[in-house]
Amino acid sequence: MKITIFGSGYVGLVTGACLAEVGHEVMCVDVDADKVARLSQGEVPIYEPGLEALIHENLEEGRLHFTNDAKAAVDFGQLQFIAVGTPSDEDGSADLTHVLKVAETIATHMTEYRIIVDKSTVPVGTASKVERTVAATLEARGVDLEFDVCSNPEFLKEGAAIEDFSRGSRIVVGTESERVRKVMRECYGPYNRQRDKLMFMGVRSAELTKYAANAMLATKISFINEIANLSERLGADIEEVRHGIGSDPRIGYHFIYPGCGYGGSCFPKDVKALAHTSEAAGYPAELITAVERVNARQKSRLFEMLSQAFNGDLAGKTIALWGLAFKPNTDDMREAPSRALMEALWQAGARVQAYDPEAAEECLRIYGNRNDLDVTEHRDETLEGAHALVICTEWKAFRTVDFAKLRERLIEPVVVDGRNLFSPQSAREAGLTYYAIGRGASVRPVVS
Repeated sequence: MKITIFGSGYVGLVTGACLAEVGHEVMCVDVDADKVARLSQGEVPIYEPGLEALIHENLEEGRLHFTNDAKAAVDFGQLQFIAVGTPSDEDGSADLTHVLKVAETIATHMTEYRIIVDKSTVPVGTASKVERTVAATLEARGVDLEFDVCSNPEFLKEGAAIEDFSRGSRIVVGTESERVRKVMRECYGPYNRQRDKLMFMGVRSAELTKYAANAMLATKISFINEIANLSERLGADIEEVRHGIGSDPRIGYHFIYPGCGYGGSCFPKDVKALAHTSEAAGYPAELITAVERVNARQKSRLFEMLSQAFNGDLAGKTIALWGLAFKPNTDDMREAPSRALMEALWQAGARVQAYDPEAAEECLRIYGNRNDLDVTEHRDETLEGAHALVICTEWKAFRTVDFAKLRERLIEPVVVDGRNLFSPQSAREAGLTYYAIGRGASVRPVVS
């Protein structure tokens, strides 16, 4: 098949590369000419395991193309995927400006039947808006052309997106058209061989499924963080509690790891958008808004722990930070807990020495050169002259550490573990003052 994808960001690139990998011919469109030129040379602007190699391979095989020529892109594929950003407006609603602009562009250049596929995460009712936009543009052109609009939400985890696309548990398509069903079956056929993962449903149901899925996962994270905070006050250990509840198959272990809050491009934005949609529908979603409030509060826990360790005086202190990305295997710092912590530390007059295996450039892009920020090339460089260590991201490189050497290198023996990577008992025996999430009060070192 020939497939066009508008948007060469995270979702567009993964979708394009994966569809090209199974033999489709894919053209990805972006308005940024410089980005298109770099992608055409195989330069990938984001970090996602396996993506760069996949793009290189399919560029060489001639199955993957990049362009900023909208007319050529509309002429290219019968399937026209919309995979552009839908950032949050000030009121929390999803901004559909880019989605509707692409719909208008498709309608401006199309000369025959096209299926327009909403791949972007969009609120319920967006397909209808896209349909109206296309119809109005065609009418203004004075042409009468057939088209269909369907919803095909993505369910990609950053850091495991290629695996999720290739071996995901479901492929959701919202449509009432048998013609669309047939074409979408052909599109996803190579990924639908072992069992039928295609789930056809109404367009509005498909749109809501995406938001409901992310809100459910975000709810599990906020819930376990609430229990973790309660554990600290009751003298319980959240890791023991987590094992106790996770063993129940109705609950499971997925997404019940306590920490310093969720971030990224999906959960924060989608929870806000679902709350806004619910409010607009006349049904205030109290649970959804509580999930968002808990997460915002959780991001302040690391600073609170540091402040407690230094009796509220962080001015002039240097804090080592391990992890900048909101999760491992990505360079994405959108809504990352590290950002909330760094900004609070700077406000308090502290310096930050940070390391992340992939997000260093992204950090410097966001914050630029600052006298109170040093982004290092190696993990242990952050410890030079540092008063305390904070772990924000659970990269594998942070899971093993020599506590004795860590104690020697820190000016003060303070470790704030925002991802519960270490054993409190081991940290205590090494002479560290160890703070974790939901593992009792701060663990002071053994006094001989």
